[in-house]
Amino acid sequence: MDVDKLELKDTRHAAIIVAGGSGQRAGFARPKQFQPWRGTTLLRAAVEAFHRALIFQVVVVVPKDHEITARKLLLGLEITRFVHGGETRQESVRKGLEAMQDLPARWVLIHDAARPDMPREVFERLMHAIRKKPGAHGAVPVLPIVDSLVTADGPFLSGREDRERLRRVQTPQAFRYLDILRAHRAWGGPPNATDDAQVALAHGLKVALVAGDERLRKLTLPEDFDEFPFPPKPRHPRIGTGFDVHRLADGEELWLCGVRIEHERGLAGHSDADVALHALADAILGAAGARDIGQHFPPSDPQWRGAPSSRFVEHAVALAGEAGFAIGNVDLTIVCEAPKIGPHRDAMRARLAELLGVGIEAVNVKGTTTERLGFTGRGEGIAAQAVAVLVPLERT
Repeated sequence: MDVDKLELKDTRHAAIIVAGGSGQRAGFARPKQFQPWRGTTLLRAAVEAFHRALIFQVVVVVPKDHEITARKLLLGLEITRFVHGGETRQESVRKGLEAMQDLPARWVLIHDAARPDMPREVFERLMHAIRKKPGAHGAVPVLPIVDSLVTADGPFLSGREDRERLRRVQTPQAFRYLDILRAHRAWGGPPNATDDAQVALAHGLKVALVAGDERLRKLTLPEDFDEFPFPPKPRHPRIGTGFDVHRLADGEELWLCGVRIEHERGLAGHSDADVALHALADAILGAAGARDIGQHFPPSDPQWRGAPSSRFVEHAVALAGEAGFAIGNVDLTIVCEAPKIGPHRDAMRARLAELLGVGIEAVNVKGTTTERLGFTGRGEGIAAQAVAVLVPLERT
C-alpha cells in the first residue's frame, strides 16, 4: 500500500465538494454546510480533509447567493475555483465537472460537504480500487446494513427485504474523470439523483465497492450536529519554532514568504525553496506536535519538485486545526545581506495572513544580517527562523 499512498499525491487527482444545497432539514437560518462544527465549519473541514490527503485541485460548488460566505470561510485554503450550483444535486455536480475541463485531472473524487469527517484511509481504498480493479470506471465507499429491513403499507408491515444484498452508500465517490463527465451529460433519469454512482450505473459504467467508515456519516438533522462531540479541548496555547537554510544559486527564482522577489539569484531546493515558509511550516508542525516538514514532504519525493511552499504551510495549519488549535500569531526573521526585506515586508505579511487565515496584525516579519559573517554574510544563502503560537479552538 505504500506505493498507492505515494500515488495519491499525483496532480491528476482532483475533487469536487458539493455544497450547493440549502440543507433545510437541518433547520438552520443558512445552509448547513456553513454551520459551526468542531471549532470550524462543515465546508472548511471537508476541504481540509482533501488537503490532508494531498489533493489540492479542489472545486467547490456553492449556492449562487453564498459564494462570498464560502470564500470567507475557506480563506487561506487552496481552492481551484468556485462554481455556482444548480437546482438539483446532479446538476450541481455536472457544473462542477464541466468547470474542471482545463485541469490535468484523470480521476475525480465527488464528495458532499455534509460529511466533514473523512478518514484518509477511505481515499486510499477508493483510489486503489479505481486504479487496480480490472474494468472499474469508479469506486464508492459502502457499509453493511445490520438492522432488518421491511417494506411498509402505510402504518403496517407489508414485507421484508434481503439485507445481505443491500449496502449503505457514502461519499466521496471516485471516478475516471471523462467517464463520469459523460455520464452526467447523458443523464436522463429523475432530477433527484441521490449520488453519482446512480448516474454512473445508468450510463453503463462499472462501479467497484470499498469499505466505508462510520466517520463519513452525513449530517442532516439538527440533532446530528449534537451527536458529534468535540475532541478534548486543549487547555493551553502551544509554541513551536522552525529554522531553515537554502543556498543562493544562479538561474533560480527567489521566493520569500510566498512572494516572488526580483533578484539576481534565487534559492535552490527541491520545492520552490521558500526558506521562510519552510521555517514557518516547521514552527506550526512543532507546536501541533506533528513532527517536521521533512516527514510530511520528503525531498526524495519527485511530487514536490518545484512545488509552491504555500502547500506545506496550509497542510501544517490543517493539522493544527485537527489537533484542536488555531493560529494565534507568528513571528518570522529572515537572515540575509540581500535582498533587503523592508520593501517587501507588507506584501509578505499580507500573503502569510492569507495562508494562515488570520488578520495581518497577527503576522510579523523581520529582516536582519549577520554583519557579513558566515554563509549569509558572504551572500551564499538565506536563513529563516520562525516562531508560531497556537491557541485552543473555540466553539462558535
